Amino acid sequence: MLKQAIKEGIVVSIAQQSLSFYAEGKLLKSYPVSTSLKPPSCEQDSWGTPWGEHIIIDKIGAQAPLGMVFKGRKPTGKLYTEYSVEDQAGDLITSRILRLRGEEEGINSGGSCDTYKRMIYIHGTNHESKIGQPLSKGCIRMCNNAIAELFDLVEVGTRVWIS
Repeated sequence: MLKQAIKEGIVVSIAQQSLSFYAEGKLLKSYPVSTSLKPPSCEQDSWGTPWGEHIIIDKIGAQAPLGMVFKGRKPTGKLYTEYSVEDQAGDLITSRILRLRGEEEGINSGGSCDTYKRMIYIHGTNHESKIGQPLSKGCIRMCNNAIAELFDLVEVGTRVWIS
């Protein structure tokens, strides 16, 4: 299935901490990312990045300034630099959100292994200096400029393979 995936869509490598975007059979962009600090997992409350086939089900933040913080998928009206040092130490969701839905029943969809219910995203981060290291709580973190660029390249329905 992965060879088919490479024609169109996103491939996330947990081992390489990378995200690659393919269109018309060609690699268009590759980015460093940060996946979960915990081992990969599709289970609820595991804090692991889920594997398998997903799709982008929603794009959030199209016109938000880079660094905008989102809570509950809504812009807070504040950039992460406007938050206290204590708040900035946390895992803030910034700039853009690509919300994922698992496509494999019993693996990453349904029951206690549902990527959508777990609110797993590809999103910007306030910890850009740590990109390339596994540190997230299950999501796929990107630098703010990179997520904004990727956001403009993909559509709702874009396939995402995580391995």
